[in-house]
Amino acid sequence: MITAHLPSGYVLGASLGLTGTAFAAALIGAVFPDLDLLMFYVIDDRAIHHHRYWVHAPAFAACVGGALIVCASLWAPVWRWPAIAFTAAWLLHIVLDSIGGGIMWLWPYSDTLASVIIVPGREGVPWVLAFLTHWSIVFELMIWAVAAAFWIRRRQHD
Repeated sequence: MITAHLPSGYVLGASLGLTGTAFAAALIGAVFPDLDLLMFYVIDDRAIHHHRYWVHAPAFAACVGGALIVCASLWAPVWRWPAIAFTAAWLLHIVLDSIGGGIMWLWPYSDTLASVIIVPGREGVPWVLAFLTHWSIVFELMIWAVAAAFWIRRRQHD
């Protein structure tokens, strides 16, 4: 998944009827795992696949997100729904990255990247272009279409 994480957060938030801070948390959670790209490009000089960083590990996301939800529920109940939305969007990001990017679903027991579809690299073709020209781009386009439909519907009701 390259382009559809933010719209997936929009779809999640809109489909759950979230508003305000909770809706914003869904948008932030949907792109949060890709903040590891800063580490990937700036610090590690692309030495490690960015899906191997902790923010792309489902077990880590579930534990941290679960702790976030519990803490918000106990000490700041007004932040409970934003914490739930953020965590759900974070986990959705990981699921979507499983389509063609590979995720360490068995981490910490295994660091094997598992994906539903393998998008093969092509010699002389940048990886982004390889993804954007692979048939699996249809999944991203579908997410964009659903997000656009939600956006149009929300605008008609405002």
